[in-house]
Amino acid sequence: MNNTRFGILVGLGLVLVIVGLSAFTVNERELAIKLRFGQVRAAQYEPGLHWKFPLIETVQKFPGRILKIDDAPQEVFTLDRQNMTVDFFVKWRIVDEVKFYTSTGGSQQAAVDRLREIIKNSVVTEFGKRSTREAISVQRMEIMRDMLAMARPTAEGLGVELVDFRVKQVEFVAEARESVYRQMRAEREQLAAQTRAEGREAAALITSTADKNRTVILADADRQSQMIRGEGDARSAEIYASAYSKDPEFYAFYRSINAYRNAFGKRGDILVLDPNNEFFRYLNQSGGNQ
Repeated sequence: MNNTRFGILVGLGLVLVIVGLSAFTVNERELAIKLRFGQVRAAQYEPGLHWKFPLIETVQKFPGRILKIDDAPQEVFTLDRQNMTVDFFVKWRIVDEVKFYTSTGGSQQAAVDRLREIIKNSVVTEFGKRSTREAISVQRMEIMRDMLAMARPTAEGLGVELVDFRVKQVEFVAEARESVYRQMRAEREQLAAQTRAEGREAAALITSTADKNRTVILADADRQSQMIRGEGDARSAEIYASAYSKDPEFYAFYRSINAYRNAFGKRGDILVLDPNNEFFRYLNQSGGNQ
């Protein structure tokens, strides 16, 4: 009886061991493949409990989450042969576990090393297509997009997807930084000199135009004033002529009065004339003789 019970327990234990060796689980953050003698037998497992033949089949799991490569800054040369360092990071994930296993042997470190080379080649190529000014300007987003587009097809051959690529910082190397700053300063000074020259030219043009307009306006005003003065003189002569024709004696008297006013207009003036001179005709007549 004891032997029978012992045999049952042993059999039950063997069943449990076989079940334990045959069962495996995959959670939602994992990818798994089933191998038989190193050959892939199954993949693309849904999260949950799964089975395999013990001893002759094994299971290898890979992370299904997004991974990150934050590498050391990479030295590059721009199109104008300026040496720079580019600090970047890459986000990636495994999307084809079978291809990933066959291309890297299932080694995540091997995949990281391969991706590093792919990304560095993309960084060097894309920065080499652009000048220093373009590399440090607002075209940074365009550079990152082009680098990601260039590296993705190669990365797909590893069974991985490049999710994102970001350039954190672009700097000149220490020995080139000062020369670049001097060059940029010279360019700014040249631009400032050009702007000042254009400003002086514009100011001279405005001043000359204003002087020209002033001369034209003054000449036109003088011409109009001469015309108005001539019209006034003509009208005055016409009025005088009309008045003279109506009463010549009054006109002669009026002219004499104006002459007296002009001759004796200032205190201390002395005029030496013959009292019987025609000039004093109306003064001599003021006594009532006429």
